Amino acid sequence: MSEVKKNLIAGTWQTGASEIENRNPSDLSDLVGMFAQADAAQLDATLEQARVAQAEWAAYGMERKQAVLMAIGTEMMARAEELGTLLSREEGKPLAEGKGEVYRAGQFFTYYAAECLRQLGENADSVRPGVEIDVRREPVGTVAIISPWNFPTATASWKIAPALCYGNAVVWKPANMTPASAVALAEIIDRRDIPKGLFSLVMGEGGTIGQRLVESPMIDAISFTGSVPVGRGIAAAAVQNFTKIQAEMGSKNALAVMDDADLDLAVTLALGGAFGGSGQKCTASSRLVVHAAIHDAFVEKLVAGARAMTVGHALDAGVQMGPVVSEQQLAENLAYVDLGKSEGAELACGGVRLDMPHDGYYMSPGVFLNTTNAMRINREEMFAPLTSVIRVDSYDEALSVVNDTHFGLTSGIVTQNLARATHFRRNARTGVVTVNLPTAGTDYHVPFGGRGDSSYGPREQGRAAAEFYTTVKTAYISAGMPA
Repeated sequence: MSEVKKNLIAGTWQTGASEIENRNPSDLSDLVGMFAQADAAQLDATLEQARVAQAEWAAYGMERKQAVLMAIGTEMMARAEELGTLLSREEGKPLAEGKGEVYRAGQFFTYYAAECLRQLGENADSVRPGVEIDVRREPVGTVAIISPWNFPTATASWKIAPALCYGNAVVWKPANMTPASAVALAEIIDRRDIPKGLFSLVMGEGGTIGQRLVESPMIDAISFTGSVPVGRGIAAAAVQNFTKIQAEMGSKNALAVMDDADLDLAVTLALGGAFGGSGQKCTASSRLVVHAAIHDAFVEKLVAGARAMTVGHALDAGVQMGPVVSEQQLAENLAYVDLGKSEGAELACGGVRLDMPHDGYYMSPGVFLNTTNAMRINREEMFAPLTSVIRVDSYDEALSVVNDTHFGLTSGIVTQNLARATHFRRNARTGVVTVNLPTAGTDYHVPFGGRGDSSYGPREQGRAAAEFYTTVKTAYISAGMPA
């Protein structure tokens, strides 16, 4: 029996009331490990200790905090191959993507290490004589972080790093499908010079531990990434205590391919955006809005490219797409294939479960043709290696289709026309817009977030993160009249 990996509770590693097993979706015979599940008493204990630790951490000097975050990021980057291999083994993304994710996660910490030294306030004169004003940001307090399985290290890091940078305590509940990456990151953080209980790892079911966490009056802010239904539930729970909330949720991203597009570039962007990470990205290109003038040529190259993709074990060399994360996810994906067919869409290729040398959750990348934007496969987030082509007759129609969604995370356009690109950039109703780039892939030093059902609350990443992880204090100072 594998050793049970523990939770980090109030500064100590503890077993739980139960355990779950974690298996490799590329090879179900490979047991990644056994992982403890926290109980309510452990969560309450760690919340109590977090408040004590946060006050101590807030009093640390800037350079001392900076050194902590720099050490975390440096170790993650140095161990990117090792930890990226672990990530790919338990989540299923190709090894290059797993290693890249861990390295980028380390960069989040080194970026916010520098931000520790850039926390500048503002000064102003009052409208009252002899009074000066000081405006500065202070820690919000104890932050609950609830992160997803599709980017188990990166998404958690872009929340944890700014939370610590700005002086907060962190209670982290990761997704149960990727606990190994969570334990690895927690071990790195726990080795640093931080107060006991400042950072906690609390693994458990969302309906029990997660719900108790978001309902707790000891939590001052909640940062969540996941589905829209879960996000709505968290928001409803948070409002009972007026807890600050930030939620990144679903998407239905569109890549518009115009009649003047570089065809080979457009196909490359579409394939990478649609099928990278097995389509399990909130920024995936699940709608391909293609101008009629190049539609047939684009489709021919797209389908050929999808058929040529190498699907296999995440750790094997040359694999372009690994398995999906779980049996449930695979079942949901195949249900969307059936739904698309029932709606009248043509499945040009893929969309079937694959028999492979290893028993895993393998699926071929699928392309739907002859779809309309009214179909459910173009309205709902599938989170699958599936994409739909929507034919349009003009740029104006393309923009209208791109914007016709309840979501609004990312969108992109492929064109060589500067005026058209500029108009799209200004008029696409998404939080992120790309020009001649995939809809997936963002930088860590600038804001990230969407509109509509995609996001709620302040933006993540870059200096914009301060809006969520701090609270503003305005001080008025009277120096009196000179003698």
